[in-house]
Amino acid sequence: MVKVEINGQVIEAHEGDMLIDVADDAQIAIPRFCYHKKLTIAANCRMCLVEVEGAWKALPACATPVTDGMKVHTKSAKAIAAQKSVMEFLLINHPLDCPICDQGGECELQDVAMDYGDDVSRYTEAKRVVSDRDAGSLIKTDMTRCIHCTRCVRFGQEVAGMMELGATGRSEWMEIGTYIEKSITSEMSGNMIDLCPVGALTSKPFRYTARSWELKAHKSIAAHDSIGSHITIHTKGQDVKRVVPRENESINEVWLSDRDRFSYEGINCESRLTQPMIKKNGQWQETDWETALEFTVSGLQKVLNNSKEVGVLASATSTVEELHLLQKLARGIGVENIDYRHRQVDFSSDVAGFNAPSLKHSLADVEKLNGLLIVGSYLRKELPILNHRVRKAVQAGAKAFVLNPLEFDFNYKVSNAQSSNGMVFELAGIAKAICDIKGIDQAWLNDISASDEQKQIAQSLAEASNSSIMLGQIAQGHADFSVLQKLANIIAQATDSELNVLPLAANEVGAHLVNFLPTAGKNSSAMLSDGMKAFINMNVEPELDSVNGEAALVSLSNSEFNVNLTAFDSQTQREYADVMLPIATFAETAGTFVNANGLKQSFKMTVEPKGEAKAAWKVLRVLGNMFNVEGFDYTHSNEVLSEVLDNTTTELNLVELSCDLPTSNNDSSVQLVSPYQVDSVVRRSPSLQATPDADIKSMERG
Repeated sequence: MVKVEINGQVIEAHEGDMLIDVADDAQIAIPRFCYHKKLTIAANCRMCLVEVEGAWKALPACATPVTDGMKVHTKSAKAIAAQKSVMEFLLINHPLDCPICDQGGECELQDVAMDYGDDVSRYTEAKRVVSDRDAGSLIKTDMTRCIHCTRCVRFGQEVAGMMELGATGRSEWMEIGTYIEKSITSEMSGNMIDLCPVGALTSKPFRYTARSWELKAHKSIAAHDSIGSHITIHTKGQDVKRVVPRENESINEVWLSDRDRFSYEGINCESRLTQPMIKKNGQWQETDWETALEFTVSGLQKVLNNSKEVGVLASATSTVEELHLLQKLARGIGVENIDYRHRQVDFSSDVAGFNAPSLKHSLADVEKLNGLLIVGSYLRKELPILNHRVRKAVQAGAKAFVLNPLEFDFNYKVSNAQSSNGMVFELAGIAKAICDIKGIDQAWLNDISASDEQKQIAQSLAEASNSSIMLGQIAQGHADFSVLQKLANIIAQATDSELNVLPLAANEVGAHLVNFLPTAGKNSSAMLSDGMKAFINMNVEPELDSVNGEAALVSLSNSEFNVNLTAFDSQTQREYADVMLPIATFAETAGTFVNANGLKQSFKMTVEPKGEAKAAWKVLRVLGNMFNVEGFDYTHSNEVLSEVLDNTTTELNLVELSCDLPTSNNDSSVQLVSPYQVDSVVRRSPSLQATPDADIKSMERG
């Protein structure tokens, strides 16, 4: 430790720490534009110039390491003069269009100029003008405002892993752009908006819809993947206007995926269901809640004489409270066909029990891995925040191996393990090689012969002191998912690695927690392929959310009575449903998500539900009372949460799981899912649907 004096205040710091970090920790303000704690030091804006005794000129605080006995002045005449000079130069070419700039009110340049700028400019020459670039449907560019801080450029290189923006030209003719006209396609591109200290990069969907001082901020949890990123929802009146990241170092740091940032558009879409609707004599009609609920109960009672022919489907984007009450209602009326796993094909392991998906490493510990095997996953698109942590591990020296039926572009160095025989046999070869190295007998692998490449992967995993195996969306949707789990578990146990079957939706772990599973009934695939007399669907569109949408639509159309608890109206739903009950979206209800690490995170309602829509847990509470099911006398969602106990389901011993190697390659059975088609809210975000990633084929390499 060294002692540094800043403005007369003595501070202890680690030798080599940058002066700006030491000052920030001591809550001593130093202006800056190019510096950001999550990016490398560029020292190109010079706004953080300070006086250091013994130095003949002012020094940039972001690039000056502290030494013992250093004396620094941030408010001296020399420091202020240097900072004012920098500000004068920055404003030479800036258009000074604050009244019409969408960044007005939250612009770093505007704030700093108030303290260090002059009210009169000495420059009379014409200002430069930079043409705007079309960066896609998410980011609006006004590059004449750019002050060349290069935060966006460094973000692309260091965080997104894609150098989509760069600098061309020199001096005042330097321009930040894409060089050739192209969209910014990173799944985390929206973070550039947060990083930009001026109005050069702004949110295209939010642009000109509100001023920052008109917005009210609400803390919440992201609803579209299992990471549980912390977010702030900004509202104006009763409308959600934008979503931005909320700092949480243990989860999403200061970043947010584009899916979580821009999905809010779906909340305000034209297809919102705002009034209960029932179908009578083939005709849809709007009605009041009492009539709709009575119609629902009456219709279900007609088919409940055979409760085995009633199916209950829900999305894992539903809250813990909603899933708990739905399964409690279903079981209370004798229905055991309950499931959320609509994109899964292989359920053969269910006979042995239910193995909850989870990420057994903390997100911070993922960065410390030195060996990684990713099986059946395009991690970049499935879980962008987790992928960012993996990228940092690879940059620190970890070896990453990827096994997929197709080759995808990862934003870090990976070794692709490919085999014409398919994922199962490739993984079996790695497992066989591991068993040979460790002297483990696995009789069912005796006919497998490991290739040299498989032996190299096995050797690398065996030598890694801290390794992980991750099974993603593609593996979970594979026809031989149980076999993939068993093989992965053999490798994990032999190499002392953690096996992570990655939860994808926001509340898959929560669904297991409340036992939203067919413990004594049919799974989702069986319900939708065999057909049922009635379905209760919550937050799910089976025709879009299941692995075989066409078969699901046929089953739904052939059933006698369907109840949809949904936030959205659609022509397809009108064709098969008999009741549509409008429910709140994630921003319009209070609830709890359980993230991939098992962390329960509750959030509050930010805006009132649209029209006559109600929180789903309230609708289910009333239905429970109308069916005379005991235990539905709740007055607050917290009472529902307190009823939910920790899941006591024992994890499967996957090594002993009875399954055999397939006789053929079933990779062709896998259906890829676009990251912007994962749930009903995301599907209705126009900006996300206008991106290349909305089409899954665009993500396949080649």
